[in-house]
Amino acid sequence: MKSLLAFMKKDWKEQLRSAKFFVLLGVFVLLGIMNPAVAKLTPWLMDMLSETLAESGMTVTAVTVSAMDSWVQFFKNIPMGLMVLIILESSIFTKEYRSGTLVLALTKGLERWKVLASKTLVLFVLWTLYYWLCFGITYGINGYFWDNSVACNLGFSVMCWWLAGLLTVMLMVFFSAVAKSNIVVLAGTGGAFLVIYLLSLLPKVGKYSPAELMNSTPLLVGAADTGAYTAAIIISLALCVLCFALSIPILNKKQI
Repeated sequence: MKSLLAFMKKDWKEQLRSAKFFVLLGVFVLLGIMNPAVAKLTPWLMDMLSETLAESGMTVTAVTVSAMDSWVQFFKNIPMGLMVLIILESSIFTKEYRSGTLVLALTKGLERWKVLASKTLVLFVLWTLYYWLCFGITYGINGYFWDNSVACNLGFSVMCWWLAGLLTVMLMVFFSAVAKSNIVVLAGTGGAFLVIYLLSLLPKVGKYSPAELMNSTPLLVGAADTGAYTAAIIISLALCVLCFALSIPILNKKQI
């Protein structure tokens, strides 16, 4: 246990030393502010464009915004934050392979599964921290200007999207155990999620696909029941566990 905690401490120091922690912090804070800001500025922008549109024969009616507009922006923008996190953290394993620091740690008796557990926990904490920070900022600003209660099933919707993001992170962990290049890790993670998304487009398969967890609009407007997402939640959790379980024997047999 001491060796696991020591390796986690090293990983956290590396996050701070490389400035990735602060870059990602800035990205998610900015996204949290942007969501209500875009909604708040929409009437002003439409008013600015009204004269130009009127000359083209188009009539602009008064635009009323609410917290719903901000939450729609939240679910549109959060994929950008997840993408930045995956890109910046795709080398969390591979840089260890290249630098040889992992070999040194293993020769001192550190078990490979502890390396995997350490980095997985770091990524889990980072995604959870950034995601809920972004949500908290948006929720607080929305509450100041509007009423968050207009969004139905808000808590369930954000939990679903967090789980979908966690699955993406776990896919990155799996491909990090398989490959030695972060380019391959990115390609594998992106390709796997693309397959999951394409499967969600099939009528009989869609409700089982983890990509369904990102379909938040029906939940927000009350057009979908939370029970319809049960299968996707269970499969997503199972895939997260499977990614980690498969990564252990792969990393154990990997030539480093």
